[in-house]
Amino acid sequence: MTKADIVKKISDETGIERVAVQATLEAFMNVVKDSLTEGTNVYLRGFGSFITKKRASKTARNISKNVTIKIPAHYIPAFKPSKPFLNEVKQKVKK
Repeated sequence: MTKADIVKKISDETGIERVAVQATLEAFMNVVKDSLTEGTNVYLRGFGSFITKKRASKTARNISKNVTIKIPAHYIPAFKPSKPFLNEVKQKVKK
């Protein structure tokens, strides 16, 4: 599902114009990005949490040049689903 699909589905279900839904979705994503960039996690009860995880520094290998490189410690964004959400997906998703 793409962002356009989400906008269309929300618009169809609520009767709100697509432009307004698009603006709201963009604003939500910007708030989440800004919060994570500032180091603040975002918690949505019943859905999940947008968090930052710290990755430790490590040694990697550039195989094309055959040299080792040091990758410094850094933070990455992550999503942690809530337990009810996780259980619902486990029960309903068909592979």
